[in-house]
Amino acid sequence: MIHLRSITNKEVHEKEGFPFNVPVIRALQEIEFHTPVTFFVGENGSGKSTLMETIACAAGSVTVGSESVKTDPSLAHVRSLANHLRLTWTKRTHRGFFLRAEDFFGYAKQMAHTRQELEGDLRKVEEEYKGRSKLAKDLAKLPHANELHAIKSRYGEGLDTRSHGESFLALFQSRFVPNGLYLLDEPEAPLSPIRQLAFLSALKQMIAQDSQFIIATHSPIIMAFPDAEILSFDGGQIRRVKYEELEHVTLTKAFLNDPQTYLRHL
Repeated sequence: MIHLRSITNKEVHEKEGFPFNVPVIRALQEIEFHTPVTFFVGENGSGKSTLMETIACAAGSVTVGSESVKTDPSLAHVRSLANHLRLTWTKRTHRGFFLRAEDFFGYAKQMAHTRQELEGDLRKVEEEYKGRSKLAKDLAKLPHANELHAIKSRYGEGLDTRSHGESFLALFQSRFVPNGLYLLDEPEAPLSPIRQLAFLSALKQMIAQDSQFIIATHSPIIMAFPDAEILSFDGGQIRRVKYEELEHVTLTKAFLNDPQTYLRHL
């Protein structure tokens, strides 16, 4: 399902300062989305994350973490750009979420802290309700126990008890709902090559449930997802490219075929 059909840049080409001075933003007119999975690719600083964050703000996406796209101070600059984007929908959805790699690590720490606090609250009730009836004690424990149960039901023994890759996949799968728009910025950051393949498998299942993904990535494994559209941000223009044309792909292939050719110049 293609929920977000296009984004249009409305007369921001003469504005000054970040993010309006990013070359791809200044040159942007319209992007149309034709497939359920679209990749933003390009070198660091090319503008792909900036545009991803701007789309999240313009769409009012839910974030993974404590901050809203409306209040997150790290998104203050792109919120001003978001006001100049027009989003055209095939079917407007409020499902899905926006996730940056750095937000995931913060969220995992936050969930571990919340869990520790809830377990401490339960111990505190045990102490404070000594000598009182079991009913009174259970009633006092109930709100803390319910919240703790909800966390365990969603994340098992906790995101912090697993490797980064395992916990990322657990978070991704537990927060997924069908018919959503998912904006992911460098999801490969915590994932090994094998976990990246597992991510692609999860992606395929979610596409079958009418979800749309826009993903900024450097990973040749992830951007190989079948039938995805790839938009390159290199050179100050956004253009559609084929997988085999990508420098990420050709350089990785060349390096793996003959690493010494590159390493001898170090």
